[in-house]
Amino acid sequence: METKKYLSKKFLLGTSMLMATAGLVGSALYASAYQGDPNVKGPNYTVERHDAMTKAFENNDYNAWKELMAGRGRVTQIINEGNFSKFAKAHKLALEGKMEESKKIRAELGLGLRNGSGKGQGMGMNRNNR
Repeated sequence: METKKYLSKKFLLGTSMLMATAGLVGSALYASAYQGDPNVKGPNYTVERHDAMTKAFENNDYNAWKELMAGRGRVTQIINEGNFSKFAKAHKLALEGKMEESKKIRAELGLGLRNGSGKGQGMGMNRNNR
């Protein structure tokens, strides 16, 4: 009888750990899925925010975009007033389905790179002009 209780506890613990790991992996994949793809809704999506963000990109309005982003995400550490128009162009290309062209611009900006390398990292590229 003791053996059954021990195995049952071990099974429950193992199952719980497996589910927790699956949840972490799933949430990490979800969080990275929307980056760079305007057709995927991110975790902060609302219709109002989407409309405001669309206007910011269309009007090349860095300050409106910056306010909407509120310092969230690595993108706010890389994109600044000097490179926002290039970032907006990448967004427009993605909306047009030109994902490879969009990815190329994003990579030039230092976005979408798994290892964190890119022109937007470190002390270069107008880092002090945020």
